[in-house]
Order: sequence, then structure tokens, then C-alpha cells
Amino acid sequence: MDEDGVIRLRRVISKLARQLNASSTDAGLTPSQASVLGLIVVRGPLSLGELADLEGLNPTMLSRVVSKLQAMGLIDRIPDPADLRSASVAATPEGRQIDQRVKSQRAAAVSQCMDLLTAHHQAVLTQALPALEELAEALRRFSHSGPPLASGEPAGIQGRAPG
Repeated sequence: MDEDGVIRLRRVISKLARQLNASSTDAGLTPSQASVLGLIVVRGPLSLGELADLEGLNPTMLSRVVSKLQAMGLIDRIPDPADLRSASVAATPEGRQIDQRVKSQRAAAVSQCMDLLTAHHQAVLTQALPALEELAEALRRFSHSGPPLASGEPAGIQGRAPG
């Protein structure tokens, strides 16, 4: 992809993320709170270190988000009996309910907007999903370990059939 294409892709991804994140405010959550809660619901219980790695938040910001979610009754801290300085977090039933509401609102918004597109563009977007998922994973790896380049190809793509 040429530089203009990369810039357009980054811009549209950023715009989509901002627009989807706006739906988390309907549940009284900031985008960061909704994201952290979603991770805890799907992958929890998680240690705070695991959560920081997955979410990419600095420890101070993560501590604030976790404290707020706990104060809202959406997550519980579970002390580690082997190390009382450490704790894991797990979603409460109310947290699971709020997470489901945020996900449902986001899905409904995307679905309604997809209905406004031509059948051709709907098909193109559907076919692009595997590539976008792979791009998201490559970006995650890149942010954790540097450039995903090996032998001239992005990590995770070598040896795969075009798809």
C-alpha cells in the first residue's frame, strides 16, 4: 500500500474507533473504562499486569480506571493469596450486563450503518475482515515488541495463502 493509502487507512480506523467509542458514554463509561471492562469480561480474571499489557495503559491510568470500575460495582478485586501486594480483577454480574449493553449498542450502530451501504461495499468490507483482524494483531505485536518485519514481510503473514 502506498503512503496515501496508509494515511487514509489510519484516518478511517481512527474515525471509526472514535465514533464507536462514543457509544460507551451511554453506559456512563469513558472509552478506556469500557475497553478495560470488556477485556475483563472476556479474559478475566486478570492480574493488573496482564491487563496493563493487553490494554496498553500506563500503571497510573490503569489504576484510576480499575478503581472507578470497582467503585461503580462493575468489577471486583481478588487478592492473590500468595502475594498480598498483587490482585486480579473480575467482572461482577452488573459489569457483565453493562459490557453486553455497550457491545450491543456498538453492534446495532454498525449494523444500521452497514445497511446504508451498497451491497457491493458490504461484501467488500466483509471480505476485508480477515485482513483487518490480521492488521490489528500485527499492530498489537508491533506496539509490544517493535516492528513486525521479518524477511521483508509483516509478522504472521509469511507462508499464508492469499486470502
